[in-house]
This record gives sequence, C-alpha cells and structure tokens, in this order.
Amino acid sequence: MRLLYAFLAGGLFGAGLFVSGMTDTSKVQGWLDVFGEWDPTLAFVMGGAIIPMAIAWRLVPGRKPLAGDTFPAPQEPKISRELVLGSTMFGAGWGLAGLCPGPAIASLSYGGMWHWVFVAAMLAGMAITPSLRVRLDRLAPAE
Repeated sequence: MRLLYAFLAGGLFGAGLFVSGMTDTSKVQGWLDVFGEWDPTLAFVMGGAIIPMAIAWRLVPGRKPLAGDTFPAPQEPKISRELVLGSTMFGAGWGLAGLCPGPAIASLSYGGMWHWVFVAAMLAGMAITPSLRVRLDRLAPAE
C-alpha cells in the first residue's frame, strides 16, 4: 500500500510540475532574471506549494501518517557546511539549466536529449558532492 501512495503522490507531483510550467526551463530562468524580463508567475507556484504545506504541518501534531509509523520530527535549524554545499550545487544547476531535480525527472519523457544530459550531470554532482565535502573538511575542518 505504501508503494501505491508513493506512486500516486509522485504522479500528482509530476503532473503539478508540468501544469504549473515548472518543467519549462525558460519560465524558471525568467523567474531568476530579476534585472531583465522577470516572470513572477513562479511565485504563485511556490505559494501554492508552501501555503498548504505550512497548514498541513500545523495539523500534524497528534496525527498518524497513512503509510508510516510517525511523522519526522522537525530538525534543528542550523547552517552547516552540508547545507551551504548542497544549496550551492542546487542553485547552480537551477540557475544554469532552469531545472531542479523534480522537474528534471518529470521532463525526461518529452524534454529532448539535453534533459537527459542535465539529469546525468545532476546525478554526477550528487555522486561527487560527498567526496568534495571530505576534501573541504581536510582543507578547513568545520567547527
């Protein structure tokens, strides 16, 4: 049953990405182009995701998930080397290509060859980041 829920949630997420235009790289890059021809429509997509989730997390205490034992506990908000490195890698990919992991995977079925190249580069980035973090730790240990 858990796999069915995951499949349905993933399908709904992918459909939402497609309908909202998040798989359109020019729309995403237009959102990032604040000094050019800025496209503010992505703010509505983000608000349409953030607002319901904020409400849902307020309703979580005392409830049990449909396909799990418990909801995860909130993490301590902390700026770490992992957060900065991950955010930098994510932002670079998002800004250069106009895609982040979810829309990149959703666009594989229709996006053409360069979407496959982007996903390969994204997976390579995910693979090299742990070794990059180890090198950074050797250069300047985290405090």
